[in-house]
Amino acid sequence: MYQKLIEAKAGEFEKALSHLTKELNAVRTGRASPALVENLLVESYGTKTPLKNVASITVPDARSLAIQPWDRSLLSAVEKAIQASSVGIQPVNDGAYIRLNMPPLNEERRKELVRVIKGHAEAARVRLRNVREEIWKEVGRALKEKQLTEDDKYKAEKDLKKTLDGYNEKIEEMSKRKEAEIMTV
Repeated sequence: MYQKLIEAKAGEFEKALSHLTKELNAVRTGRASPALVENLLVESYGTKTPLKNVASITVPDARSLAIQPWDRSLLSAVEKAIQASSVGIQPVNDGAYIRLNMPPLNEERRKELVRVIKGHAEAARVRLRNVREEIWKEVGRALKEKQLTEDDKYKAEKDLKKTLDGYNEKIEEMSKRKEAEIMTV
């Protein structure tokens, strides 16, 4: 019975990991990556639209991005969205496309990015703990309704801890890998 509760919420654990992956991909490392800007919201025809839906984003070399809106009238809107974001890079508008040149990271900025990564990892752990609490409440309710025995409750606690530890290890591995990527000069 309790296995079904854990399996039903396994998708929530996976969502937390995939969200963390997206967040870590958006952290700038010094190398150009479309993930850095593709989800920025651009004012387009009266609505906020992700940049990837209104422009093509290419990587001409390792240190720059080229953004070419499909409608040239959106150039200034794209430029404003990049300036207003936390990307920290000044866009260069040449009338046909926008270029983002990635400056090399200094030591202070690297340390700041590591703090951001740790914050994202902790937010993912909090999501996992919240899901664990939801499962634990369901186990408690099932115990009250005599659908589970005391032995099942302890087995559920053990299995839930084992599952959570596995996901926490994945989070730790992902954040360590990204930190190493950022601290590499």
